[in-house]
Amino acid sequence: MDFEFDETQVQIRDSIQKICAAYGDEYWLEKDRHGGFPDDFARDIAEAGWLGIALPERYGGAGLGVTEAAIMMMAIAESGAGFAGASAVHINIFGLKPVAVHGTEEQKRAWLPPIIRGEHRACFGVTEPNAGLDTARIQTRAERQGGEYLVHGAKIWTSTAQSANKILLLARTAPLEATPNPIDGLTLFYTDLDRRHVQVKEIEKMGRKAVDSNMVFIDGLRVPVDHRIGEEGKGFRYLLEGFNPERILIAAEAVGLGRAALRKATQYAKERHVFGRPIGQNQGIQHPLARSWAELEAANLMLFKAAALYDAGRPCGAEANAAKYLAAEAGFHACETAVMVHGGMGYAKEYHVERYMREVMIPRLAPVSRELVLSFLAERVLGLPKSY
Repeated sequence: MDFEFDETQVQIRDSIQKICAAYGDEYWLEKDRHGGFPDDFARDIAEAGWLGIALPERYGGAGLGVTEAAIMMMAIAESGAGFAGASAVHINIFGLKPVAVHGTEEQKRAWLPPIIRGEHRACFGVTEPNAGLDTARIQTRAERQGGEYLVHGAKIWTSTAQSANKILLLARTAPLEATPNPIDGLTLFYTDLDRRHVQVKEIEKMGRKAVDSNMVFIDGLRVPVDHRIGEEGKGFRYLLEGFNPERILIAAEAVGLGRAALRKATQYAKERHVFGRPIGQNQGIQHPLARSWAELEAANLMLFKAAALYDAGRPCGAEANAAKYLAAEAGFHACETAVMVHGGMGYAKEYHVERYMREVMIPRLAPVSRELVLSFLAERVLGLPKSY
Protein backbone atom coordinates (compact mmCIF):
# COMPACT_ATOMS: atom_id res chain seq x y z
CA MET A 1 0.00 0.00 0.00
CA ASP A 2 1.58 3.26 -1.18
CA PHE A 3 0.05 6.64 -0.47
CA GLU A 4 2.59 8.59 -2.53
CA PHE A 5 2.15 9.66 -6.15
CA ASP A 6 4.63 8.17 -8.58
CA GLU A 7 6.89 10.30 -10.75
CA THR A 8 4.43 10.52 -13.65
CA GLN A 9 1.59 11.51 -11.35
CA VAL A 10 3.67 14.21 -9.70
CA GLN A 11 4.57 15.56 -13.14
CA ILE A 12 0.89 15.68 -14.09
CA ARG A 13 0.03 17.65 -10.96
CA ASP A 14 2.96 20.03 -11.45
CA SER A 15 2.14 20.61 -15.11
CA ILE A 16 -1.51 21.39 -14.36
CA GLN A 17 -0.54 23.69 -11.51
CA LYS A 18 1.79 25.59 -13.84
CA ILE A 19 -0.99 26.14 -16.37
CA CYS A 20 -3.45 27.18 -13.68
CA ALA A 21 -0.98 29.67 -12.21
CA ALA A 22 -1.60 31.90 -15.22
CA TYR A 23 -5.31 32.06 -14.31
CA GLY A 24 -5.54 33.57 -10.87
CA ASP A 25 -8.35 34.67 -8.62
CA GLU A 26 -9.16 37.81 -10.59
CA TYR A 27 -9.59 35.84 -13.81
CA TRP A 28 -12.17 33.52 -12.23
CA LEU A 29 -13.83 36.39 -10.40
CA GLU A 30 -14.33 38.15 -13.73
CA LYS A 31 -15.78 34.98 -15.25
CA ASP A 32 -18.07 34.61 -12.27
CA ARG A 33 -19.34 38.16 -12.68
CA HIS A 34 -19.84 38.30 -16.41
CA GLY A 35 -19.80 34.72 -17.65
CA GLY A 36 -18.30 33.64 -20.94
CA PHE A 37 -16.65 30.29 -21.45
CA PRO A 38 -12.97 30.25 -20.34
CA ASP A 39 -11.73 29.53 -23.85
CA ASP A 40 -8.14 30.57 -23.21
CA PHE A 41 -7.88 28.34 -20.14
CA ALA A 42 -9.41 25.36 -21.95
CA ARG A 43 -7.13 25.99 -24.93
CA ASP A 44 -4.02 25.93 -22.73
CA ILE A 45 -5.12 22.64 -21.17
CA ALA A 46 -5.76 21.20 -24.64
CA GLU A 47 -2.48 22.41 -26.13
CA ALA A 48 -0.60 20.79 -23.28
CA GLY A 49 -2.26 17.49 -24.24
CA TRP A 50 -4.28 16.94 -21.09
CA LEU A 51 -7.80 16.70 -22.51
CA GLY A 52 -7.12 13.14 -23.58
CA ILE A 53 -5.50 12.04 -20.34
CA ALA A 54 -7.72 8.94 -20.04
CA LEU A 55 -8.32 8.26 -23.74
CA PRO A 56 -6.28 5.80 -25.84
CA GLU A 57 -2.85 6.85 -27.09
CA ARG A 58 -3.53 5.67 -30.64
CA TYR A 59 -6.07 8.50 -31.01
CA GLY A 60 -3.92 11.18 -29.43
CA GLY A 61 -4.71 10.57 -25.77
CA ALA A 62 -2.35 9.77 -22.92
CA GLY A 63 -3.84 6.36 -22.17
CA LEU A 64 -3.70 6.90 -18.42
CA GLY A 65 -6.23 5.97 -15.75
CA VAL A 66 -8.88 7.59 -13.63
CA THR A 67 -6.25 8.05 -10.90
CA GLU A 68 -4.28 10.42 -13.12
CA ALA A 69 -7.46 12.12 -14.30
CA ALA A 70 -8.46 12.70 -10.67
CA ILE A 71 -5.06 14.22 -9.92
CA MET A 72 -5.55 16.57 -12.86
CA MET A 73 -9.06 17.65 -11.95
CA MET A 74 -8.19 18.12 -8.30
CA ALA A 75 -5.26 20.35 -9.23
CA ILE A 76 -7.52 22.52 -11.41
CA ALA A 77 -10.13 22.99 -8.69
CA GLU A 78 -7.52 23.48 -5.96
CA SER A 79 -5.86 26.29 -7.92
CA GLY A 80 -8.91 28.44 -7.20
CA ALA A 81 -10.50 27.73 -10.57
CA GLY A 82 -12.99 25.61 -8.67
CA PHE A 83 -15.87 24.04 -10.57
CA ALA A 84 -15.78 26.75 -13.21
CA GLY A 85 -12.34 25.61 -14.32
CA ALA A 86 -12.99 21.92 -13.77
CA SER A 87 -16.30 21.94 -15.64
CA ALA A 88 -14.66 23.63 -18.62
CA VAL A 89 -12.73 20.43 -19.36
CA HIS A 90 -14.64 17.76 -17.42
CA ILE A 91 -16.61 16.19 -20.29
CA ASN A 92 -13.45 15.75 -22.36
CA ILE A 93 -11.94 13.52 -19.70
CA PHE A 94 -14.50 10.71 -19.56
CA GLY A 95 -17.46 12.03 -21.57
CA LEU A 96 -16.46 10.15 -24.71
CA LYS A 97 -15.43 6.97 -22.92
CA PRO A 98 -18.44 5.16 -24.48
CA VAL A 99 -16.97 5.98 -27.89
CA ALA A 100 -13.54 4.71 -26.86
CA VAL A 101 -15.03 1.46 -25.53
CA HIS A 102 -18.03 0.76 -27.77
CA GLY A 103 -17.46 2.86 -30.89
CA THR A 104 -16.32 1.48 -34.21
CA GLU A 105 -12.76 2.03 -35.33
CA GLU A 106 -13.99 4.60 -37.84
CA GLN A 107 -15.91 6.49 -35.11
CA LYS A 108 -12.91 6.54 -32.82
CA ARG A 109 -10.63 7.91 -35.52
CA ALA A 110 -13.16 10.57 -36.50
CA TRP A 111 -14.38 11.70 -33.06
CA LEU A 112 -11.67 11.26 -30.45
CA PRO A 113 -8.73 13.27 -31.86
CA PRO A 114 -10.72 16.53 -32.33
CA ILE A 115 -12.01 16.33 -28.75
CA ILE A 116 -8.53 15.63 -27.41
CA ARG A 117 -7.08 18.56 -29.37
CA GLY A 118 -9.86 20.85 -28.16
CA GLU A 119 -11.09 21.47 -31.71
CA HIS A 120 -14.54 20.09 -30.90
CA ARG A 121 -16.64 20.87 -27.85
CA ALA A 122 -19.24 18.37 -26.73
CA CYS A 123 -22.24 18.68 -24.45
CA PHE A 124 -24.00 15.88 -22.58
CA GLY A 125 -27.69 15.41 -23.40
CA VAL A 126 -29.03 12.92 -20.87
CA THR A 127 -31.03 14.53 -18.03
CA GLU A 128 -34.62 15.56 -18.76
CA PRO A 129 -37.10 17.88 -17.00
CA ASN A 130 -39.64 15.15 -16.28
CA ALA A 131 -37.23 12.34 -15.44
CA GLY A 132 -34.51 13.80 -13.23
CA LEU A 133 -32.39 11.00 -11.80
CA ASP A 134 -34.83 8.38 -13.12
CA THR A 135 -32.95 8.24 -16.41
CA ALA A 136 -34.67 5.06 -17.56
CA ARG A 137 -37.87 7.09 -17.98
CA ILE A 138 -36.58 9.80 -20.29
CA GLN A 139 -39.00 10.77 -23.06
CA THR A 140 -36.74 12.06 -25.85
CA ARG A 141 -37.36 9.68 -28.72
CA ALA A 142 -35.33 8.69 -31.76
CA GLU A 143 -37.32 7.06 -34.56
CA ARG A 144 -35.42 5.03 -37.15
CA GLN A 145 -36.13 6.16 -40.69
CA GLY A 146 -33.95 4.26 -43.11
CA GLY A 147 -30.34 5.38 -42.72
CA GLU A 148 -31.03 7.93 -40.00
CA TYR A 149 -32.94 8.61 -36.80
CA LEU A 150 -35.37 11.48 -36.31
CA VAL A 151 -35.09 12.89 -32.78
CA HIS A 152 -37.63 14.90 -30.80
CA GLY A 153 -37.47 15.81 -27.12
CA ALA A 154 -35.94 18.04 -24.47
CA LYS A 155 -32.91 17.94 -22.17
CA ILE A 156 -32.03 19.97 -19.11
CA TRP A 157 -28.79 20.92 -17.30
CA THR A 158 -26.87 20.41 -20.52
CA SER A 159 -23.55 22.14 -19.89
CA THR A 160 -21.60 24.02 -22.60
CA ALA A 161 -24.47 23.73 -25.11
CA GLN A 162 -24.17 27.46 -25.88
CA SER A 163 -20.90 26.85 -27.70
CA ALA A 164 -20.77 23.08 -28.29
CA ASN A 165 -20.76 21.70 -31.80
CA LYS A 166 -21.34 18.08 -30.73
CA ILE A 167 -23.76 16.35 -28.40
CA LEU A 168 -23.58 12.99 -26.65
CA LEU A 169 -27.28 12.21 -26.72
CA LEU A 170 -29.35 9.55 -24.99
CA ALA A 171 -32.76 8.89 -26.55
CA ARG A 172 -35.44 6.23 -26.40
CA THR A 173 -35.59 4.02 -29.50
CA ALA A 174 -38.13 1.54 -28.09
CA PRO A 175 -41.25 2.39 -26.07
CA LEU A 176 -40.90 2.00 -22.33
CA GLU A 177 -43.89 -0.36 -22.16
CA ALA A 178 -42.26 -2.61 -24.78
CA THR A 179 -39.06 -3.18 -22.81
CA PRO A 180 -39.02 -5.72 -19.93
CA ASN A 181 -36.24 -3.73 -18.24
CA PRO A 182 -36.74 0.07 -18.17
CA ILE A 183 -33.05 0.73 -18.83
CA ASP A 184 -33.29 -1.06 -22.16
CA GLY A 185 -34.62 0.65 -25.26
CA LEU A 186 -32.32 3.66 -24.74
CA THR A 187 -29.72 4.39 -27.40
CA LEU A 188 -26.62 6.56 -27.28
CA PHE A 189 -25.59 8.86 -30.11
CA TYR A 190 -22.71 11.24 -30.73
CA THR A 191 -23.69 13.73 -33.38
CA ASP A 192 -23.65 17.30 -34.61
CA LEU A 193 -25.55 19.88 -32.55
CA ASP A 194 -27.49 21.15 -35.57
CA ARG A 195 -29.02 24.40 -34.38
CA ARG A 196 -31.55 24.40 -37.20
CA HIS A 197 -33.33 21.70 -35.19
CA VAL A 198 -32.05 22.42 -31.68
CA GLN A 199 -32.94 25.40 -29.49
CA VAL A 200 -30.65 26.13 -26.54
CA LYS A 201 -31.84 28.28 -23.64
CA GLU A 202 -29.41 29.11 -20.84
CA ILE A 203 -30.43 28.53 -17.23
CA GLU A 204 -29.45 31.32 -14.86
CA LYS A 205 -27.92 29.73 -11.79
CA MET A 206 -26.25 30.60 -8.51
CA GLY A 207 -22.68 29.74 -9.45
CA ARG A 208 -20.27 28.59 -12.15
CA LYS A 209 -21.45 31.27 -14.55
CA ALA A 210 -18.42 30.69 -16.78
CA VAL A 211 -19.73 27.30 -17.88
CA ASP A 212 -23.30 27.55 -19.13
CA SER A 213 -26.10 25.14 -18.23
CA ASN A 214 -29.06 24.89 -20.54
CA MET A 215 -32.45 23.65 -21.54
CA VAL A 216 -32.16 21.99 -24.95
CA PHE A 217 -35.22 21.56 -27.15
CA ILE A 218 -34.84 19.09 -30.04
CA ASP A 219 -37.31 19.21 -32.91
CA GLY A 220 -36.62 16.96 -35.87
CA LEU A 221 -32.87 16.50 -35.44
CA ARG A 222 -31.67 14.01 -38.04
CA VAL A 223 -28.96 11.68 -36.78
CA PRO A 224 -27.21 9.30 -39.21
CA VAL A 225 -27.22 5.67 -38.16
CA ASP A 226 -23.42 5.69 -38.13
CA HIS A 227 -23.58 8.30 -35.36
CA ARG A 228 -25.04 5.66 -33.06
CA ILE A 229 -22.65 4.29 -30.43
CA GLY A 230 -22.77 0.53 -30.14
CA GLU A 231 -26.02 -1.42 -30.27
CA GLU A 232 -29.47 0.06 -30.38
CA GLY A 233 -31.13 -0.11 -26.95
CA LYS A 234 -27.87 -0.51 -25.01
CA GLY A 235 -27.04 3.18 -24.54
CA PHE A 236 -27.92 3.52 -20.88
CA ARG A 237 -25.87 0.42 -20.06
CA TYR A 238 -22.89 2.07 -21.77
CA LEU A 239 -23.40 5.18 -19.65
CA LEU A 240 -23.58 3.09 -16.47
CA GLU A 241 -19.99 2.01 -17.12
CA GLY A 242 -18.94 5.64 -16.72
CA PHE A 243 -20.82 6.41 -13.52
CA ASN A 244 -18.04 5.31 -11.16
CA PRO A 245 -15.22 7.30 -12.81
CA GLU A 246 -17.50 10.34 -13.01
CA ARG A 247 -18.19 10.14 -9.28
CA ILE A 248 -14.46 9.84 -8.62
CA LEU A 249 -13.67 12.93 -10.69
CA ILE A 250 -16.44 14.94 -9.01
CA ALA A 251 -15.02 13.88 -5.66
CA ALA A 252 -11.54 15.02 -6.70
CA GLU A 253 -12.91 18.40 -7.77
CA ALA A 254 -14.80 18.80 -4.49
CA VAL A 255 -11.69 18.03 -2.45
CA GLY A 256 -9.69 20.44 -4.59
CA LEU A 257 -12.16 23.27 -4.06
CA GLY A 258 -12.33 22.50 -0.34
CA ARG A 259 -8.56 22.76 -0.13
CA ALA A 260 -8.64 26.10 -1.96
CA ALA A 261 -11.15 27.39 0.60
CA LEU A 262 -9.13 26.03 3.49
CA ARG A 263 -6.00 27.72 2.15
CA LYS A 264 -7.76 31.09 1.90
CA ALA A 265 -9.28 30.78 5.36
CA THR A 266 -6.03 29.71 7.02
CA GLN A 267 -4.11 32.60 5.49
CA TYR A 268 -6.79 35.07 6.55
CA ALA A 269 -6.77 33.64 10.09
CA LYS A 270 -3.03 34.32 10.31
CA GLU A 271 -3.26 37.86 9.00
CA ARG A 272 -6.47 39.18 10.55
CA HIS A 273 -5.91 40.73 14.00
CA VAL A 274 -8.72 41.45 16.44
CA PHE A 275 -8.27 42.45 20.09
CA GLY A 276 -4.52 42.58 19.58
CA ARG A 277 -4.01 39.00 18.33
CA PRO A 278 -4.47 36.98 15.13
CA ILE A 279 -7.88 35.36 15.03
CA GLY A 280 -6.17 32.09 14.15
CA GLN A 281 -4.87 31.98 17.72
CA ASN A 282 -8.41 31.38 18.94
CA GLN A 283 -9.61 27.78 19.21
CA GLY A 284 -13.01 28.85 17.91
CA ILE A 285 -11.24 29.52 14.60
CA GLN A 286 -8.63 26.77 14.81
CA HIS A 287 -10.92 23.83 15.44
CA PRO A 288 -13.26 24.22 12.43
CA LEU A 289 -10.24 24.67 10.17
CA ALA A 290 -8.53 21.60 11.60
CA ARG A 291 -11.76 19.61 11.27
CA SER A 292 -12.03 20.60 7.62
CA TRP A 293 -8.47 19.47 6.96
CA ALA A 294 -9.23 16.06 8.49
CA GLU A 295 -12.47 15.66 6.54
CA LEU A 296 -10.82 16.59 3.24
CA GLU A 297 -7.95 14.17 3.82
CA ALA A 298 -10.36 11.33 4.62
CA ALA A 299 -12.36 12.02 1.45
CA ASN A 300 -9.11 12.20 -0.52
CA LEU A 301 -8.11 8.72 0.65
CA MET A 302 -11.48 7.26 -0.28
CA LEU A 303 -11.49 8.78 -3.77
CA PHE A 304 -8.02 7.51 -4.58
CA LYS A 305 -8.93 4.07 -3.21
CA ALA A 306 -11.90 4.07 -5.58
CA ALA A 307 -9.67 5.24 -8.44
CA ALA A 308 -7.11 2.51 -7.75
CA LEU A 309 -9.82 -0.15 -7.74
CA TYR A 310 -11.29 1.16 -11.00
CA ASP A 311 -7.90 1.26 -12.73
CA ALA A 312 -7.23 -2.30 -11.55
CA GLY A 313 -10.50 -3.46 -13.11
CA ARG A 314 -12.04 -4.29 -9.74
CA PRO A 315 -15.54 -3.43 -8.44
CA CYS A 316 -15.60 0.07 -6.96
CA GLY A 317 -19.24 1.14 -6.89
CA ALA A 318 -19.43 1.49 -3.12
CA GLU A 319 -16.10 3.29 -2.88
CA ALA A 320 -16.82 5.66 -5.79
CA ASN A 321 -20.20 6.63 -4.36
CA ALA A 322 -18.80 6.98 -0.84
CA ALA A 323 -15.99 9.15 -2.21
CA LYS A 324 -18.45 11.42 -3.97
CA TYR A 325 -20.56 11.74 -0.81
CA LEU A 326 -17.64 12.33 1.57
CA ALA A 327 -15.86 14.77 -0.74
CA ALA A 328 -18.98 16.82 -1.38
CA GLU A 329 -19.69 17.12 2.33
CA ALA A 330 -16.06 17.83 3.22
CA GLY A 331 -15.80 20.44 0.47
CA PHE A 332 -19.01 22.09 1.60
CA HIS A 333 -17.89 22.23 5.24
CA ALA A 334 -14.54 23.70 4.20
CA CYS A 335 -16.16 26.41 2.08
CA GLU A 336 -18.70 27.23 4.78
CA THR A 337 -15.91 27.45 7.34
CA ALA A 338 -13.89 29.71 5.05
CA VAL A 339 -16.80 32.15 4.76
CA MET A 340 -17.32 32.16 8.53
CA VAL A 341 -13.62 32.66 9.29
CA HIS A 342 -13.63 35.72 7.04
CA GLY A 343 -16.62 37.08 8.94
CA GLY A 344 -18.36 39.88 7.07
CA MET A 345 -15.65 39.87 4.42
CA GLY A 346 -16.55 36.29 3.60
CA TYR A 347 -19.65 37.74 2.00
CA ALA A 348 -17.56 40.01 -0.22
CA LYS A 349 -16.65 38.84 -3.72
CA GLU A 350 -13.15 40.21 -3.50
CA TYR A 351 -12.20 37.52 -0.99
CA HIS A 352 -13.42 34.75 -3.32
CA VAL A 353 -14.68 32.34 -0.66
CA GLU A 354 -18.33 33.25 -1.31
CA ARG A 355 -17.77 32.06 -4.90
CA TYR A 356 -16.39 28.80 -3.59
CA MET A 357 -19.44 28.46 -1.34
CA ARG A 358 -21.80 28.78 -4.28
CA GLU A 359 -19.85 26.41 -6.50
CA VAL A 360 -19.48 23.69 -3.87
CA MET A 361 -23.22 23.07 -4.02
CA ILE A 362 -22.66 21.35 -7.37
CA PRO A 363 -21.09 18.11 -6.04
CA ARG A 364 -23.77 17.88 -3.37
CA LEU A 365 -26.46 17.89 -6.06
CA ALA A 366 -24.87 16.27 -9.10
CA PRO A 367 -24.50 13.89 -10.78
CA VAL A 368 -26.49 12.11 -8.08
CA SER A 369 -27.95 13.42 -4.83
CA ARG A 370 -26.55 12.68 -1.38
CA GLU A 371 -29.72 10.82 -0.51
CA LEU A 372 -29.51 8.43 -3.46
CA VAL A 373 -25.86 7.73 -2.65
CA LEU A 374 -26.80 6.82 0.91
CA SER A 375 -29.67 4.65 -0.35
CA PHE A 376 -27.26 2.90 -2.72
CA LEU A 377 -24.78 2.22 0.09
CA ALA A 378 -27.53 1.04 2.42
CA GLU A 379 -28.72 -1.45 -0.17
CA ARG A 380 -25.47 -2.61 -1.78
CA VAL A 381 -23.14 -2.52 1.23
CA LEU A 382 -25.37 -3.01 4.23
CA GLY A 383 -27.85 -5.34 2.58
CA LEU A 384 -30.93 -3.31 3.47
CA PRO A 385 -34.10 -3.45 1.31
CA LYS A 386 -34.18 -1.20 -1.74
CA SER A 387 -36.03 2.01 -0.88
CA TYR A 388 -36.58 3.54 -4.32
